[in-house]
This record gives sequence, C-alpha cells and structure tokens, in this order.
Amino acid sequence: MAIGVRLARFPEFTTLGLRPNLEDYPPEHLELIQNARRIFYPTDAFALQLSAMGKGIYPSLECHLLEGDKIKQTTLFNLLGLDHPRTRVFYGKQAQAITDYFSFPFVAKKARGSALGKGVYLVRNQAELNAYLLDNSPAYIQEYLPIKRDIRVIVLGFEPLLAYWRWSQPEDFRTNVARGGQVDFEGVPDSAVELAVEAARSANLNEVGVDVAFWQGKPYLLEFNVKFGHHGPGLAGIDIPGVIAQRIIAGEL
Repeated sequence: MAIGVRLARFPEFTTLGLRPNLEDYPPEHLELIQNARRIFYPTDAFALQLSAMGKGIYPSLECHLLEGDKIKQTTLFNLLGLDHPRTRVFYGKQAQAITDYFSFPFVAKKARGSALGKGVYLVRNQAELNAYLLDNSPAYIQEYLPIKRDIRVIVLGFEPLLAYWRWSQPEDFRTNVARGGQVDFEGVPDSAVELAVEAARSANLNEVGVDVAFWQGKPYLLEFNVKFGHHGPGLAGIDIPGVIAQRIIAGEL
C-alpha cells in the first residue's frame, strides 16, 4: 500500500494519495493505513508518525528527514568523515564574518527547501553577498570549485543504478538538468560512484540521487536529493518508477 503517487500506475499497489487531514480519507482507507505493516512513499506528512508507530516505510525515514536540508546533510557528511567542499553555516549577526572565512568567489545556497538548481548562487563580490543575505538566514556558504560538470549517482537499495555527468551551460555554473545542464554517460570515475554509495549506505538512504563534484582527481559530496529528476535516467532508457515497482515486487526493496 502506498500514499504517495510514484507507484500509482502499477495495479499491484493500492495508492491512496496524500490528503491534508486524516479525516479526509474514507474509513476503509484509514483502516488500510492503520493495519498496514509496511507503507510505500508515506510522504513527508506521514513518514515520521508511521515510523513511530513501528510500521516499515519506504523510502527510509532518513530519506524523509534529510531531504531538502543542506545543513543537516553537511553535518552528516562531516560526522561520517566523507569528503565534502568546505562549508559553514552563519546565523544572524554571524553573517558579518562570512568574508573572514571565505574569499570571493564562493557559493551561497538557500539552506532548506531548494531544488532544481534554485536558491544556488555564485557570489563574486560584497554587493552580491548583501543581496543573498537579504533573503537567506541562516546563510549557507560553501567554497567554490571551478568545475563545469558534476556527477549524479542514483542509488537504489544501497546499490548504484545509474551515474552520469551533468554539464553546465556556458553562462551558468550550475549543472542541474532543470537549469539546462547536459547529460553525458561516458567516463564517470568509479571513485565518485563508490563515494555516493558509501554515503547512501552510511546514512540509510535507500532511494536517492547523490551529487558528486570531481575536482583535482578527487570526488567530493555536494548534496543528495530523494526527489531527484528522471530526465537523465530517461535518456538512458531507465523508467525509475518501473524499476522500483519491479524490485519491490521481487522483494529486493
């Protein structure tokens, strides 16, 4: 049984859909939720509560709790001892000290809730930093790696499903496909895939897209997205929901 709609086109799964209030579900659907031993795609609205009730959920609770929060992800990478670009978070008046720690240019990001390349800025001077700080608190500041491409590794069930380069547009440092980035499947370094899988396994992330920068011969974790895009896999002929459904049915997820 599923709440989110990722598996809705597969008749093997009963998909209820997300409703803002439990009372909006008909009694038979509420009974399904209460009696289910495992629930697929519980959504952020229900994942923690269902897990607290002792129910199995997929994706994992960690996927839901860490999705979209760059501060938590950076803390996790550092605690795990995994390579990550130098990053600091500045709260309130601490932002006045940003340039004591970072020289221009550097990367500034919206700390929570950003995706698809939105809320990511290359800050080249004080005026651009001031503009960023007007709308962003806390400030999430990261060293700039002068790369034109990064690597997306899709990890499913703690195993790599697909890895590919994402090339930025000439006028943009961001590589997100949603921002016009181009996909290239050739020559992805094994070390980048291994780092992404290590991060997923260490953090119990069983369905995730991990972004890795490759700089001076070494991979660095950038961030991960549970709600990753499907354009790259589609170009490789991979139907992500189809693969997931097959593996769940086979007992592999």
